Order: sequence, then structure tokens, then C-alpha cells
Amino acid sequence: MGREGLVSKPAVRRSRRPGRDGGKRRDWFRCLGAGACALAWSRGSLASASLEAQEARKGFVAPRPSPFFTPVEGGHLRCELCPHGCRMAPGERGRCRVRENRRGQGYTLAWGNPCVVLLEPVERMPFFHVVPGSRCLSVATAGCNLACAFCEVWDTALVMPEEVHAFDLPPAAVVERARQVGARSVAFTLGEPVAYFEYMEAVSAEAKKAGLLCLMHSAGFVNPAPLDRVLPLLDAVNIDLKAFDAGFYRRVVGGELQPVLETLKRVRAAGLHLEITHLLIPTLNDDLGRLGEMCSWIAGELGPDTPLHLSRFYPLYRLANLPPTPVSTLNRAREVAQAAGLRYAYVAKVPGHDGENTACPACRNLVIRRVGFMVEEVGVAGGRCRSCGEKIPGIWS
Repeated sequence: MGREGLVSKPAVRRSRRPGRDGGKRRDWFRCLGAGACALAWSRGSLASASLEAQEARKGFVAPRPSPFFTPVEGGHLRCELCPHGCRMAPGERGRCRVRENRRGQGYTLAWGNPCVVLLEPVERMPFFHVVPGSRCLSVATAGCNLACAFCEVWDTALVMPEEVHAFDLPPAAVVERARQVGARSVAFTLGEPVAYFEYMEAVSAEAKKAGLLCLMHSAGFVNPAPLDRVLPLLDAVNIDLKAFDAGFYRRVVGGELQPVLETLKRVRAAGLHLEITHLLIPTLNDDLGRLGEMCSWIAGELGPDTPLHLSRFYPLYRLANLPPTPVSTLNRAREVAQAAGLRYAYVAKVPGHDGENTACPACRNLVIRRVGFMVEEVGVAGGRCRSCGEKIPGIWS
């Protein structure tokens, strides 16, 4: 690629444009908005007697050399991490804003520098087939290699890392924090893990040694070689399949569809637990015919037991002019998914909807009852339905 799409210093600030909700959806993890914010939370958030409170601050913590760069002529570097293949002159950054050519050496600016550290239900990610009712310690840094017009975390993902308040939290400290607060897993979410790929890899290696599950929720826009490095360290992956339309990816997402499909197939081939999230946006990707094609592809290429979360869109960021997805559209979309052979099609972001529950595909009894992110009943024992013994895919213990 040429130099378009690259960011050179000094940093260019983006205009901040919240959606119609006035940014309320972001308030629940506003830990990154004030320098006085501490990294010592009370039980239910993040209490710790042995780790001192830490104030978030702006700036980089520990920029590190990245292995995902190839030298090209004239002191330029090409980033090999994602399909953009950003070519950077000295002093330039790639589209993700967190990888930089520093005098001919490629660096990541996201190492140990999370702006979000949050204890939360695993269902929020969403993972519906991973230890229901457990908590995960979610971490995220600034940066993203895509530019979705409907980004829910635009004020951290689509800015420079020096524009947000972040913590100094090396990999071992993340794992120690997770153990202290009783998290069952460490989750890379609330942003784009590809942006902080090197940090995710290091944290996962530490977490595996500590017996924690490692979960990733990503857009999946990553090259095969880096992906294959981290997959052995992960236990479960949720990929945002934003549309089954290459044009939508180019116009609305700033990426390509095919690499995401390849990511999905590689995750499945690696034997990891895989779930998919699909956000239905009115007028843009809510065509039920195209949705049917997507669901048939999932059932055929990834298997009918792949959980699919059909998520409701709410107006925000650059698409604040669009209405929320009608629940009737989500209902029809779920019927399309089931007709295509998917056995676990969920409706997300509509609390109290029957589509939040998990039914056994054999006997149709409920095996998991949910309300929002709360799990009220689990009828799975040893990975099987307690009523009929049908195997339910997932990680249950």
C-alpha cells in the first residue's frame, strides 16, 4: 500500500462525535477518562490489597520492537500483521495508529498500556458457551486497524494512544490482577486485539501458565502467520462478521471480507471454541437474503454448532442518523439463521428476549436461561444436556 491511510507525527486529532445516546453507552467503563482514575476497584469491580492503586496517565508506557515488520527500500518498513500491509517511512505510523517506524525499527506503542481494565461477565463479550456466569478480566488498548462507521468504542479505538489515559500493566500484572479478583479468564475485547497483538500474545502466555482461559473478541482482520502464532495460546474466539458483502467492508468498515472469512476457517481448523457476532444495521446490512447466504456459509464451512449472535444496532458515531434495529428484524434474522441449519442462533442487546437463552437442539429443553448478562439457570453437565444427554459445544468447566 502507499502512504495514504498512514499517520505521521505530530498526531492528528479526530473530531469527537458521540451518537444520540450522548455517549452513555461508554460511561460504564469511563475509567479512561480521568487522570485520577485508579486501578484498585472494590469487589464487584477490582479490589486488591496487595497491588497499590494506580493512576491512569497519557503517553506511552513501554514502546517495544515488533516482530511483524519487513524492511523495504529507503528505510521504509512494511507491517505484516494485517492485510493492509502498511508501508511506513521513518516517523510514520500505520492505520492502526499504534505501530511506528522509529529510525528503521518497527515498534508497537500498545505494549503494557491498556486504557480499559474491567471485570465483567463473560456473556458480555459475548460468549454464551464459555463457563456461563463466570467473570473475565477484559483489557484493551487504544488503536484499531479498521475504521467502522458504527464503532461502539470509537473514542479509544479510533484515536492515537497518546490521546487516552492508560495504565502501566505488563503481562504478569494482568494475570496477577485476574487471579486476585477471581476471574476465570482473561479477555481481549472492548477494542481490537489486532492493534495490541504483541501484548495479547504475551499476556496469553502468562495466563496459560496460571491456568486461566484466554478469550479474544476481534474483527478478524489479520494475516494468517501472526494469527497462527497466537491461536495455540487462546481457548475461545468470537469474530465480528460484519457483513457478507465485500462492498460493505470497503465502504463502511475500511477493510476486506475475504481475510475475515479466512480467519474464521483458521480458528475452526485450530480446534478452538468459536462464536460469531453479526450486527444488523438498518438499510446497510440487514438484507435477509444476504443474511441467509452468510448463515449457510457458516453452517457449511464452520459447522452448524457455531453459535451466532445477531446483535441489535443502536445509533452512534458516524451512523447516529440511523434508527435502532427493529426487534422484528432480529426475530426474522434468527429464523433465517435457524432455517440455514444453525443450531445456536441468539438475539443480542435485547434484554429479556427469548433469543438470549440456549435450548438443546435435540430435546428443545432450555439448558441455559439468561436475562441480559445474568445467567439464571444452567442445565449442562459434563458438556451435555441434563435432560437428554445431547452434547452442547463449548467450554463448560
